[in-house]
Amino acid sequence: MTRTILGIESSCDDTAAAVVRESDGKATILSSVIFGQTTLHAAFGGVVPEIAARAHAEKVDHCVEQALLQANVTLRDCDAIAVTAGPGLIGGVLSGVMCAKGLSAATGLPLIGVNHLAGHALTPRLTDGVAFPYLMLLVSGGHCQFLIVHDDDRFERIGGTIDDAPGEAFDKTARLLGLPQPGGPSVERAAAQGNPKRFALPRPLLDRADCDMSFSGLKTALLRARDVVMTADQSLTAADQSDLAAGFQAAMTDVLRAKTARALDLYLALAPAAPVLAVAGGVAANLAIRAALTDLCDARGIRFVAPPLALCTDNAAMIAFAGLHRLTRGECDDLTLSARPRWPLDGTAPAMLGSGKKGAKA
Repeated sequence: MTRTILGIESSCDDTAAAVVRESDGKATILSSVIFGQTTLHAAFGGVVPEIAARAHAEKVDHCVEQALLQANVTLRDCDAIAVTAGPGLIGGVLSGVMCAKGLSAATGLPLIGVNHLAGHALTPRLTDGVAFPYLMLLVSGGHCQFLIVHDDDRFERIGGTIDDAPGEAFDKTARLLGLPQPGGPSVERAAAQGNPKRFALPRPLLDRADCDMSFSGLKTALLRARDVVMTADQSLTAADQSDLAAGFQAAMTDVLRAKTARALDLYLALAPAAPVLAVAGGVAANLAIRAALTDLCDARGIRFVAPPLALCTDNAAMIAFAGLHRLTRGECDDLTLSARPRWPLDGTAPAMLGSGKKGAKA
């Protein structure tokens, strides 16, 4: 049986569309198009939701058109349309959902709303054919969670950040140090030239025997260390900048490695036949963090899986793939599908970041 699905992703600052085809149980990415917005937000030190939403609205239809052209298919060749319905910046999510609704209404194709986090969590199945259950560390700009992926619709959260996500902390660190956005790559480049031991930055929550993390205090400690060495004209020397970046990255790496070790203990208690630790999200591209996690897995005889960078960061191929799973289960949505700013992947776990009228944040 062969099925082809169009995926649309617009949850943050990347407008993406992709076509994925499944044949005899094997999925192939026929196209994956991503329109980034880095230049639009560069002057603001981070993503501006209103600017992002407008850019999504302007680009999403062109992105879909290019994805279909590159895949050499038309909408008539597709079996369904999958779209990120949350969580994310509501203006961006809404742009993608409305585009998908329009295409569905015009063609009669089934509409499938996908949890953005499920797309990330299932990516190792798309790229490496990983068997259930596996441990997923989702580490990105907006999220940081340890998930035991039991099945394509069953995700057990066993820990995560109680405040800033790692990617958010990297972006804030870049702003504090006068480095360009996006913060992750620029902090990593600066850290490569620095001394990680010069500044004694904290490793938050390592005294707690669970898998939860906190990075807000680390950011505050970095701010105070920066103010101590700041010159009279309120600037930093290149050496101070690099050493602070290196100290921050080392602290982040130590926390992620220690908490991942505890998450592995919980996961391995399930006695999986072929244990796997998988990572996804933009922060998974950081070489220091990736090396630490690889060493941890090697020491314990566990397979480490990190999808290619283009599939670690936000993309529509993962949304199409997750949509395929919902389509297989006979799950589709109608034109009442809503864009959701918050959508916890594990609905049974207590909220980590608080709750409100819009529901639990994570």
